[in-house]
Amino acid sequence: MDTNLILDEIKKKIENLASKSELTNTGVVTEVGDGVCKIYGLSEAKSMEMIELETSSPTAEEEKIYGLVLNLEKDSLGAVILGETKNIFAGSVAKTTGRVLEVPVGKALIGRVVNPLGLPLDGKGEIKTEKFSPMEKIAPGVISRESVNTPLQTGIKAIDSLIPIGRGQRELIIGDRSTGKTAVALDAIINQTNVAKAEGKEPVISIYVAIGQKESKVAKLIALLEETGALENTIVVVAGASDPAALSYLAPYAGASIGEYFRDNGQDALIVYDDLSKHAWAYRQISLLLRRPPGREAYPGDIFYLHSRLLERAAKLNPDFGGGSLTALPIIETQAGDISAYIPTNVISITDGQIFLENDLFYKGIRPALNIGLSVSRVGGAAQIKAMKKIAGRLKLEAAQFRELEAFAQFASDLDEETKKQIERGRRITEVLKQTNNAPLPVAEQVAVLYAVTGGFFDNVEVSEIQRMEKTLLSHLKTKYKSLLDTITKAGEISQNDEETLKKAIGEVVK
Repeated sequence: MDTNLILDEIKKKIENLASKSELTNTGVVTEVGDGVCKIYGLSEAKSMEMIELETSSPTAEEEKIYGLVLNLEKDSLGAVILGETKNIFAGSVAKTTGRVLEVPVGKALIGRVVNPLGLPLDGKGEIKTEKFSPMEKIAPGVISRESVNTPLQTGIKAIDSLIPIGRGQRELIIGDRSTGKTAVALDAIINQTNVAKAEGKEPVISIYVAIGQKESKVAKLIALLEETGALENTIVVVAGASDPAALSYLAPYAGASIGEYFRDNGQDALIVYDDLSKHAWAYRQISLLLRRPPGREAYPGDIFYLHSRLLERAAKLNPDFGGGSLTALPIIETQAGDISAYIPTNVISITDGQIFLENDLFYKGIRPALNIGLSVSRVGGAAQIKAMKKIAGRLKLEAAQFRELEAFAQFASDLDEETKKQIERGRRITEVLKQTNNAPLPVAEQVAVLYAVTGGFFDNVEVSEIQRMEKTLLSHLKTKYKSLLDTITKAGEISQNDEETLKKAIGEVVK
């Protein structure tokens, strides 16, 4: 169709609407493409408001599609389209709704798979909830927060001992493609159900947000959660690789709003954003289409604010405000291990520490491929039980010494006995910290194994035999010393008597 004819048609529509005094809340689409549209009119529209777009297809039935206002200009605005764009044309009528974008929240979502607008994707029927929460919310202030003081057990020995995560913390998982980032987050989700069963407490509700992930990968992940029984305490929010960029942009905010419902009702929740690199890409795409000025690496100037306002919503509230918590595990994908790139440095500076997974360690067979030198938790011992804290100090020291001395291991003949001993101990610690996927360990079992390796009980065991020895020890403890494991779990600390019993049990296995 001729452009002049389209413009004449739009002018006639605007004149017609103006004659009905509806111009304040009605407008006309002037441009549409790539999931965004430009609208003339709508002078009363607000930023982040939902607008109603009528389809203009002569063949399709009249149906409503919603858009989200992002750009407010002098006499027009830019919006992203939340749905199919094929039936929206220049000349389609747009109306304000007076509502900000909301997502359904509540217990009805637990165990379900939804899209960022809260619509079910799992074929299990409608989600019945009357509660809605805005996607964008101001984070809790300092007065309502409390210091992180309760562990969030991931079930991964290397993390719970060296880089502990507390409830209400924001811990970044960072590394190259296929280094096991999602596996770490999944183990943390699975372990919440295991901990709840072992301790007889209410489980931590987990929210997994898939941003721009392949649908096949997400389907496998959901099947795994179902198989392990973790899906009954998990909500999965999916914006697939084939979905519009607008849904990838909204997905983490939808997940945060769902998690905040539990936090504000005095419960503990865990949210995984997988991953924020793709979220930044989606936002860059939308921003460039809306003609926002590009900055470094073509990202818009507010890219830091994009992630900071999202991650600040994770918090541990003090008892006066319900005492709930929302813990965030954002994931960032690096290129060739470059953690000094634009988006990685942004998110590192927002979070309370990072778990850095390294390619080289992954290919050496060290899984999780945790680089202890570059990984850090700014909460530290405050997020550990006393028993783990007691062992972790020595473990950190010995792991750090081993890292320093490892480079000299090839010159073993020139080293003194003490240094050789430290290197051998370090090799055994590295072996003990290895763990298979989807097999999180209860904290009492972790304490027992780490006590054995740091106490020197495994010093005379061949490195190749360490993992077999670990399994034998855990089996022995579960059959003959179950009461010891139960005591450590309930008390959270290891008394002198318990320590003697543990030494005896380890001695029996090593002999």
